[in-house]
Formats: sequence, structure tokens, C-alpha cells
Amino acid sequence: MFSHFKSLFLLVSLFLTGALVLAAQDKKESEKPKKEEKKNTKPQPPPKMDLSNLTAEQVAENAVFVYGGAGGREGLKQIRKTTIENGKLSITNADGTSDQVNYERRILRGDNLEKEKVRLDQEFPNAKYALIYSDNKVVGLYNESAFTPREDATKSFQNQIWHGLEALLRYKENGSALQLAGHEKMMGVDFYILEVTDKAKRKTKFYISAKFFRVMWLEYTEDEVKYTRKYYDYRYAQGTLVPYRTVLLANDKQIEESTVSTSLFGQKVDENIFQVN
Repeated sequence: MFSHFKSLFLLVSLFLTGALVLAAQDKKESEKPKKEEKKNTKPQPPPKMDLSNLTAEQVAENAVFVYGGAGGREGLKQIRKTTIENGKLSITNADGTSDQVNYERRILRGDNLEKEKVRLDQEFPNAKYALIYSDNKVVGLYNESAFTPREDATKSFQNQIWHGLEALLRYKENGSALQLAGHEKMMGVDFYILEVTDKAKRKTKFYISAKFFRVMWLEYTEDEVKYTRKYYDYRYAQGTLVPYRTVLLANDKQIEESTVSTSLFGQKVDENIFQVN
């Protein structure tokens, strides 16, 4: 009888102990933080750019921002107060021959391109002379004597200024009008086509990379000749973006190639070098 009671007691004790263990385990499980649902952490690709969304001014301002090295318009204005550029030109003449020319370009920045001062010294194999742009006029200087350049030389020099990158980067200062002429995809690259027309009605069409907002080439027409200037080998000089090689074509035929050797900004440039007596 006693042994039977003892066995029953042990059985009840084991049952209660098991119940307590299970209860403790349930409590422990309930105290565990719930496992968070696995989230999709795979990076999502950016939405495909709709090129038609940007306005002409937004395209231009993005380009200004990029060329200013994130400093934008103010960065360009502060850094490029003066420019001293040295390099080489390869000029193709009408008879098919070519001239190799050393050049130095010095610029004193104005509030706009009309007030800009530019001096281009060119050293040909048999002559050396300078073209000076000041007060919106062009004069020549040879052996310290002033002369009136040929009309084609004057136009070519002016086109470097008014149909160059500065026509875009300083469109606001020049009071130029902007028009977005659409966009195109060429060789897998998307381009904005931006037309800039200055107050003298000179129109330049810029082909701007939609990815990097760099000008890859520009076009303009003069005397029924279509000119195309292409830009290569972009580098940063003192924090601003500079193309170190350009090619100029007239009706799709190359007439000039320039290569920059050095490009310095903010150096002292004597204003007297732009004066002709």
C-alpha cells in the first residue's frame, strides 16, 4: 500500500516538473524578440531619366555647375578671373597644306563677353603676331605695330569667343536666349540639344551629354558654312573642367586642331597687353 502510494507520488511529481519545464520554455520563447521579416535590401536601379522633363535653363545650369567643379557660376567667376593658356595648333590651309603653330592665349575676364579682353599670340614658321579682342573689337599686332586683320581671321577669332563654351557657361551674363531643341541618342549616348542665341542673334547649338552635362560638340553656321567644334580629353584644372583637345570642322572637313599644354587661372595678367597704340 505504502509502495503504491509512493509510486503515485513520484508520478505526480514528474508530471508537475514536466509541466513547469514546458511552461518555462513557453515563457522563454515568448520573451524572444520576433524575427523581423526579411526585407528586400537589393538596391533598386534609379528611375529611367525622362529627357523631356528638364527645361532649357535646367540643362544650361547643370552644365554651368559641372564646368565650375560643383562651384557653379560663382566658382568659375572666382577661379577664372584671368586665364593663361599655352598649346599647339594644327591649321589646314585651303590648298591642303598645314601649319603647326605655337600659341598663347591670355584672358582678362569681363562681366560679360562684350567686356572680355582676349589676346592670342601665334607663332607660325615664318611669322609671329597677335590678335587682340577688347571693347568688342579685334585688332592685330605685328612687331609692336597695329594692323587691321583680314576679315576671315577676324571672324575666326571672334567665333572662338562667341561660338565657344563661354557662350553657354555665361549665357546669363551675356543676356542670351535659350531654347531646348530636343534630344537625340547617338552611338548609345543621350544628348540634350540646346540652342543659345546672343543679343547679336549669333546662334550656337550645343550637344550636351545627358549623363555628364559636358558639351561634346557645338555647331554654328556662318556665310552658309556649317562649323562643328568637337571637344575631347576633358580634365579638371584648378577645380574647373577644361577640354584639352578640340577639333574644328567646316562642312565636315577638319580645318583646325588645338591641343592645350598648360592652362592656368588666377595668375597676374597685365592689362596693358590688351592695349594697342
